[in-house]
Amino acid sequence: MRALTYHGAHSVRVENVPDPAIEQPDDIILRVTATAICGSDLHLYRGKIPEVKHGDIFGHEFMGEVVEIGGGVKDIQRGDRVVIPFVIACGDCFFCKQQQYSACETTNTGQGASLNKKQIPPPAALFGYSHLYGGIPGGQAEYVRVPKGNVGPFKVPPLLSDDKALFLSDILPTAWQAAKNAEIKKGSSVAIYGAGPVGLLTAACARLLGAEQIFMVDHHPYRLEFAKQRYGAIPINFDKDDDPAALIIEQTAGNRGVDAVIDAVGFEAKGSTTETVLTTLKIEGSSGKALRQCIAAVRRGGIVSVPGVYAGFIHGFMFGDAFDKGISFRMGQTHVHAWLPELLPLIEQGLLTPEEIVTHYLPLEDAARGYEVFEKRQEDCRKIILVPGAESPETAREKATSVGIVNNAILP
Repeated sequence: MRALTYHGAHSVRVENVPDPAIEQPDDIILRVTATAICGSDLHLYRGKIPEVKHGDIFGHEFMGEVVEIGGGVKDIQRGDRVVIPFVIACGDCFFCKQQQYSACETTNTGQGASLNKKQIPPPAALFGYSHLYGGIPGGQAEYVRVPKGNVGPFKVPPLLSDDKALFLSDILPTAWQAAKNAEIKKGSSVAIYGAGPVGLLTAACARLLGAEQIFMVDHHPYRLEFAKQRYGAIPINFDKDDDPAALIIEQTAGNRGVDAVIDAVGFEAKGSTTETVLTTLKIEGSSGKALRQCIAAVRRGGIVSVPGVYAGFIHGFMFGDAFDKGISFRMGQTHVHAWLPELLPLIEQGLLTPEEIVTHYLPLEDAARGYEVFEKRQEDCRKIILVPGAESPETAREKATSVGIVNNAILP
């Protein structure tokens, strides 16, 4: 089969690799009909995540048709159309029983990214996201083995196109969890740092949950303009405004700050010169600029919600300010499985339209170019969907936006 593989920082290519096979009784094999490049994939692409090996297959946002099932699979059958959560959860451990699926303690044979382990089991395995998280091949491929076939696969209605359902695999539940963690409700004010795919969908979720005032902080004018036009966000360009938090506070009631701040940037935020030097020397792993801004912009007693990925030590984390303001922090990988039953109806009813952030539909064969376009924000790129078997961007778009596809045939 064809798959996108890693060969060093900024070096990926689509090549022939062995087809996946059933390894455990509850495995399924999926023919991928749509997959996507995620912002967190760029951490891998840039060589920022340890334990990524040459030949590893990327991709944790994918969906498709079940073509083979293990003998222990109960509710999924060949021909079913499913979307796959990027978190691999067993469904039966201590954490899964509490619907904390990303903390599943049985699926990850790696070590996780935590530096202070104290014999605590690592978090759940993730598709296509380094050997820290299990080394499980990802879905930027024609076929993929999906472990835990009785827990993960989520059936998709036949009249829902791939581009509407695909983001249930990661970024829509991630945005929803970020907004829920922020306790956004009618009349809330919220600031979102980062207008990438997760940040934009977080704005959509915040608006649906009743947020009255949404600030969006980014440094790409086209992304800020989209957030303004589509979600009524107040745009702040941090290349022009060096202290977005100050501007946010000035526009809130009583100059108190916003009720909640959502950090959808993560550890590759553009930091200070000191942070750049420390990161280059491997003394620290993350920039704390976005977090410092979040702490500054939120009101006393407010919430900082962090869906952005962080790793390693952080320079200049203002814990004293956070304590003084009585801030609550909520963060972590998304418990995807827990959110899917409530998100699917919102898509079916048209209350959430995640496909609106997509700007590029590309054949899987063009994935390497897709990574370059996405990383460099070329062509006003917001989000890329890759379609295995498509011959051109036009056919990729047609396949991803059609409804009722089974075995590449449109249902009547």
